[in-house]
Amino acid sequence: MTGPPDLIRAAGCVLWRRAAVPGGLEICVVHRPKYDDWSHPKGKLKPGESPLAGAVREVGEETGHDCVPGPPLPTVHYRTGGRPKVVHYWAAEATDGHFTPNREVDRLRWLPPAEARDRLTQIRDRELLDALLTTLHPVDES
Repeated sequence: MTGPPDLIRAAGCVLWRRAAVPGGLEICVVHRPKYDDWSHPKGKLKPGESPLAGAVREVGEETGHDCVPGPPLPTVHYRTGGRPKVVHYWAAEATDGHFTPNREVDRLRWLPPAEARDRLTQIRDRELLDALLTTLHPVDES
């Protein structure tokens, strides 16, 4: 992958799990104390790491959960600290695991989609949640 020499490459997942109610979903949102924000699990890629491998690794590091990645979601481009950043995302179903607070993420919540949408700090993260819901529940075009 090429780009400006100062490009920050990152990846993450919109992590979901099945809820106890029929047809229900819960979305994982994480709180990052460094930024005091709520977001989806994501992080910078290691040198030579593929975006998908980085996304799965970051989910594990930030949430303590394993996941099964699904379809890709929109790639997000923005600037941070004056540098361009690109973040590749996937829908991912959580399998097993247990969250332990750490330096990067001090809180994790599993929320119904509407509550997760309200909790997410950035508009771009809300748009990713909307993309996940469209991917998991396509509109019936008949």
